[in-house]
Amino acid sequence: MLKLQPVPENSADGKVSQTYERLHDLLGPDPLPEPFLIMGNVEAFLRDYYMNFKKFVYSAGKLDEKSKAAIALVTAIHAHSEAWSQYFRQRCLDLGWEESQLAELAAISTTNYMYNTFFKFRELSGTDKFEGLAVGLRAHTFHGTSLDDKMVELINLVISDLNACKPCVSGHVAKAENLGLSSEEMLEAIQCAATVYAGAQFINAAS
Repeated sequence: MLKLQPVPENSADGKVSQTYERLHDLLGPDPLPEPFLIMGNVEAFLRDYYMNFKKFVYSAGKLDEKSKAAIALVTAIHAHSEAWSQYFRQRCLDLGWEESQLAELAAISTTNYMYNTFFKFRELSGTDKFEGLAVGLRAHTFHGTSLDDKMVELINLVISDLNACKPCVSGHVAKAENLGLSSEEMLEAIQCAATVYAGAQFINAAS
């Protein structure tokens, strides 16, 4: 990998320094999380990430901050980003999620891998011989946690999209609509995940 080093706040200049200042306006006076400092190696990416992070991940919009933090956490876990997973774990706790609920979020997220793998196979197999056959996979997790149905469905939608399971995404869009989630809320969940996923992949590449 690239082995990029963080760009310290006290040595940043120009637009990198300006973006660090904007991040402090958003996050507060504590030292910036290291992933942002690593992004300081590419000013344009840092600036883009700050704007997308502020709008789609950190601030309330169609979805509240707590929901976005949960989406961000499962996305960071999906991307195998230790740094971002720890950051969003703490943000979830700060916003009122319980430790046990974080485990539930992870369980719901990873349960999607079973169904995503199965339904992607049926779609990619190039045959209809598997249509109508029982799925046969247990998934009580989707209905057996303390999380409300809308939150579960947002996680299902995001992870199915990240796993590129077309029939799963279509099914979860329909279910989300039945639960009363708007198109704008679903899209914002995807925008949140897309932003976090990009940041996680950059940090993975930089490591």
